Amino acid sequence: MALRADKREAILTGALGVFARDGYTRASIEMIAKGAGVSTRTIYNHFRDKATLFEVVISESAGKVAAGHIAVIDNYLRKVTDLEDDLTDLGVALQGNDDFTTHFALVRQIQADAEHIPEEAVRAWQQAGPLRVRQHLADQLGTVKGLKLDDPPLAAVHFLALISQDSIRRPGGSIEAHVRAGVRVFLHGYCD
Repeated sequence: MALRADKREAILTGALGVFARDGYTRASIEMIAKGAGVSTRTIYNHFRDKATLFEVVISESAGKVAAGHIAVIDNYLRKVTDLEDDLTDLGVALQGNDDFTTHFALVRQIQADAEHIPEEAVRAWQQAGPLRVRQHLADQLGTVKGLKLDDPPLAAVHFLALISQDSIRRPGGSIEAHVRAGVRVFLHGYCD
């Protein structure tokens, strides 16, 4: 039975909210059905089980976030004129996007509950999101004049780690100041 697009969207949106709030283990199909405004039977008619639903939710959500991040990367790296300023602007744009708050709450739940989440779901999330963005960033960084990249995928990992709010944000500091500090370290290692 084909699921109407509006019902499917309601289920996926409801499930995303519940999984982001309660995590995979504590979330139930009943909670998701209530959040989506559908019956549990409707969910089970279209998704085999909670694990299948979770994999679809995290893959689709990660795909949307990846598309957004790839657009940001393309926008900021299409013409680099000042390495430090342009990479800082890119980093701030990647860190400052509030459109994906629920998705990143879900990612924190995944990290906290990783041992209880099906491996297939984790792999699907990584392929649809983080690995896709990292590979695109590596490809784009490889074209930036002034950078010396023997291993663009590793450089992309380093760049993302150095600009990450989680790794560099100190209380009271601005995102831009912390990203700029990370960019300076990145450029120290990867500039001609």
